[in-house]
Amino acid sequence: MSLVKLSIKGISYSQTQNGAYALILNEVDGDRKLPIVIGAFEAQSIAIALEKEIKPPRPLTHDLFKNFADRFDIVIKQVIIHKLVDGVFYSSMICERDKIEEIIDARTSDAIALALRFNAPIFTYKNILDKAGIYLKINPETENQEEDEAILTTPETFGLEETSDKQNAFAKLSLSELHEMLEQAVQDEDYEKAAKVRDEISKRES
Repeated sequence: MSLVKLSIKGISYSQTQNGAYALILNEVDGDRKLPIVIGAFEAQSIAIALEKEIKPPRPLTHDLFKNFADRFDIVIKQVIIHKLVDGVFYSSMICERDKIEEIIDARTSDAIALALRFNAPIFTYKNILDKAGIYLKINPETENQEEDEAILTTPETFGLEETSDKQNAFAKLSLSELHEMLEQAVQDEDYEKAAKVRDEISKRES
C-alpha cells in the first residue's frame, strides 16, 4: 500500500461545545482533507506546538516526552496513520535509537503532537484517505478568508468543557441523508460535524 504525506492545516472550532475539536490534515499532493476529532487537551498541545513563539511555563506532557527522548537520544522519524476502524484512527510512531528502529503504537492525537515537536513527517495509507478524506468545494477567491475564519491555532481559544455522552444523532438518518449532511457540513467549514458524519457513513459502508 502506498503512503500519502499529510500536512497540518490547523484545528477547527467545536461547533457543539462538547469538548471535542477537529484536527485538519491536508493531503500534500492533492486536494483532500482528513478531519480527525480530538480532545481538548490534545488540541491545546498541538496548537502550542504550531505556535512556535508560545512557550508554556512548565512542560506539557508531550514536551516532557520530547525532553525525555532527547536525553536518551531517541528520535521520532515519522508518524503513520495506519488503520481506521469504526471511526477511530490508529497510528504508529517510527522511532530510532542507536540506528535501531522501533514501532510504537499511539493515539493519533498524541502521535501528531509529538511529530510536531520532532519535526517528523506524517503519513497515511492511500486506502484510508480514499475512505475518510473529504473534498472542499471552495471558491478560490474566498478560500483563504473562509479557512482562516474556520481554523485556528491559538491555544487560548480552547476550553476544557466536559464531553457529554450523547447518543449518535445520525443513527436514524439514511445514507443519502448522511451524504447530504456531509456535503453541507463541508460547505459550512464545520469540520467536526463532517468528521462525525463521515465516520457514520464509513461504519455503514464497511
